[in-house]
Formats: sequence, C-alpha cells, structure tokens
Amino acid sequence: MRTKYDLDASREGDRSQLSSESHPFVDPASAPRPLVYTPRDEPVKLSPAWEASNVPPEQLNFLDVTAEKLPDDEPPHDRCSLIYLVFVLHGIGTLMPWNMFITAKDYFVNYKLSEAHTGVVSEYATNFLPYVGFASHIPSVLINWINVFARMGGSLARRIIWSLCVITMVFIFTVILAMVDSSRWPGPFFFTTITSVVILNVANGIYQNSVYGLAARLPFRYTGAVVLGSNISGTVTALIKILSIAMAPNPRTAAIYYFITALFILLACFDTYFALPLSRFYRYHKLKSLRAGSEAHGPSTAVPYWHIFKKAFPQLLNVFLVFFVTLSVFPTVLADINMVDEDFFVPKQYFAAVLCFFTFNFTAMLGNLMPNLFVMPTPRWLWLPVVLRFAFIPYFVLCNYLPVHVERVTPVYINNDWAYWGMVVLLGLSSGYFSSLGMMYCPRTVEPQFASTAGMFGAAALVTGVCSGVQFSLVLSWFVQNVNFA
Repeated sequence: MRTKYDLDASREGDRSQLSSESHPFVDPASAPRPLVYTPRDEPVKLSPAWEASNVPPEQLNFLDVTAEKLPDDEPPHDRCSLIYLVFVLHGIGTLMPWNMFITAKDYFVNYKLSEAHTGVVSEYATNFLPYVGFASHIPSVLINWINVFARMGGSLARRIIWSLCVITMVFIFTVILAMVDSSRWPGPFFFTTITSVVILNVANGIYQNSVYGLAARLPFRYTGAVVLGSNISGTVTALIKILSIAMAPNPRTAAIYYFITALFILLACFDTYFALPLSRFYRYHKLKSLRAGSEAHGPSTAVPYWHIFKKAFPQLLNVFLVFFVTLSVFPTVLADINMVDEDFFVPKQYFAAVLCFFTFNFTAMLGNLMPNLFVMPTPRWLWLPVVLRFAFIPYFVLCNYLPVHVERVTPVYINNDWAYWGMVVLLGLSSGYFSSLGMMYCPRTVEPQFASTAGMFGAAALVTGVCSGVQFSLVLSWFVQNVNFA
C-alpha cells in the first residue's frame, strides 16, 4: 500500500530501499527493491481506511466498505432523526398526487368542464371523479403488484428516481394546462387529463412500492414513517381545502397553487433521496441488508416470492383489511353525511371539511405516531382489532348519510352529530395505528434478506385495499337507496 511519503521518495530519488522496520506499510519481501512511481487511473486515497480508525461506530465512514466487511458492532445512530424525517417526506410524496387532484375537484368540475366555461352541457363534469378514481387506482394496483416481481426500471434507486421524474413532469404539464384556455375543447381536455392521471399513477405506483421496499431495509419504525407521511399528506390537503373555503379563491388560481405545492414537495423528495447515501446510518443498514442476502443465497439466486408471500400473508391481509374498511367509508360516505343539528359548533359550510377530511386525516396521523410509544397487539393477534373495524361500515351507513342525487329509503338511526364525530375520530386513530403496525410487522415476518421484497408486498396489499374499498363504497350508496328494513 503506497502512501504520500512513498511517492515523494520515488520522485526525488532520495530513497532507493525501504525496510519493514523503517516503514510499516511496506511488505518485507519487497523492501530491498526501489519504488518506481506508476501512474494510476484512480485517485490516491489520503484518508485512512475505516478498519484502521479507532472511532465510535456512529462515526465510521462506510462509503468504501463492502457488505462482507461490515462490522457487527453497535450501528450508528440516526442523528436528529433526519433519515426518519426523510421517509416521512417520501410518505407525503406518495399520496400527494392523488390528494391534490381530489382537492382540485372544483377546478375541474365547476370551472374547466362546467357549462358556464365551455358553453355546452356534457357528462365530463358529472362523471369526472369516478373516472379519475378508476384512472388512479386500477393502474396503481397493477403496477404495485407487477413491480414486486418484474422490478421495472432496475434497482430501487433507479425506480425511485425515474418515477419521481415522471410525476414531476406530469405536474408541470398540469400547471401549464391550467393556464391554457380550454373552453373550446372540453373533450380533449378531459381525455388529456385522464391520460395524465393514468401516467401519474403508473409512476406513483412504482414510486410508492419502491419507497416501502427501501424503508424495509431500515429498523422497525421507518416503514411507519412512510405511513405517517401519507396521512400527513391528507392533513395538509384538508387544511388547504379549509383555507380555500374561507378565502373563496378562484378555482383556477386555487388549483394552480395546489399543483405547485405538490410540485415543490416532489422536488424535495427528489433532493432528499440523493442525500440518503450521505448518512452513515443509512449506508450501514443498506450494507447490512445486502450482506444478509449475499450470505443466505448469493447474489444471483432468484427471489423466492411464494415463500415470502406465504410467510407475510397474515400481515398482508391485515394491511388489506385496514385500508378496505377505511376507504369503504372515507371519503365517499363520510363526505355525504349531512349535519343534523343546525346549532352544532361547526358551521354547515365547514361540516364536511372539518368533521370528515380534517378530523380523519389528523387523527390518522396521530395513530401513525402511536407505535413510537407502544406496540400492541403482537403480530399474532393483530387480526382481531382489524376484523372488529368492520363495524364502522354499518355504523356510518346508519348515520345521516345522504348521497348526492340519491333518495334514501334506509332509515337513519344515528342522528347525533357528536356521535358521528366521535366515531370519525376512532376511525382515523385505528386506521393510522393498525395500518402502521401491519406495514411494520410485514418485513419482520420473513428473513432479513427478504425484508425489502416483503415491504413491497405490503405496499401492494395497501393499494389493493384502497382500490377495493373505493369500489365497495358504491355498494353502500346502492344499499341506502334500495334497502328499507324499517
């Protein structure tokens, strides 16, 4: 191993021979021979290797360390929880596209596609949200499951980078489209928007799935950080909606602000992803995950997907059921539950915005934080409270649920606004808490080398539960319109 001093000696010719006693870095067998400087393509490394530095584990530099040489000492710490916050930010980014399109409903329905703007009556405005829901969830479900097996785009790093690039470009295009006068071509505008939603959710499906796979390499709570971020995204969107009602802005201006806000968040996700390798904590756990896979099966062995799926299935089912129940009633049912008491402390125009959107998203965010304080039940018994959550579906249907353009025949048995609001709080807390537990338990049910794949399975189960719940909510609308058991 040559040092700076060796090179200086060869250049000046002052030293023709070095012994092992005079220089400990020289092999004794080669000591009598003169050192000749040979140019090298790689730069000279002046810093000492990590093996030779007696520093605490949290100060080790793992940039030049292979997975096989990774020390088994106490791992470095996540200083100031910076990596945790990065994954929270990426959790916000995974749901920001969907939340912003839903928040901008008035922009699409009451402005761009309205009769007042286009001069024609069309079904584009009436059926806009169902089409957006279909264009959002179906591609997301398909891509999440395909991405588990096909690994589209190569490694997790490439998938995250390219998917973020595509999502960002779609939002830039959407902002440009908002500035263009489309009153003379509502049809092309509608189909262009739906196409952009499909592209957006294909890329977002890859991004979401890959982020969960990345978080699964890290300790227990980092998968929960992604789930926490997804609920923070909903809370931020709900606050934007409340502010827009209070300020009554122009729908077009409000939509531009929505999309630009999402754009800045996605750019922040893009930047912080490249900052992850700068963290010793992240590099350590990444190498640890690679070493586990190499020791168990070698680098070229195929991933045993069926084995992973079987072992993780109980938690995958828990994740699916949590989101199925939640999305069956939120937001479709809760948004159409009307105020009963006119003297309720929340004004009527804010009733849905506060009691539905803000309350649920805020309490779900709190539920995501609860596993940092305590973890119960254990993976074996998590199914029990998850199944009990099915009681939320008939409860909210029996509230003052009045779908738009539907004549309800099912009697209203729960006509108390406080009783409704209290159950929304429980719905949000249980959704955030049990979804976090399910997603965190999922990678821990398999061997460490398969944790990343199990995390991706969990993300696919999550999206499948969301899509299934949204579709089942249509059954609830049919139910109150056709079933009278009074």
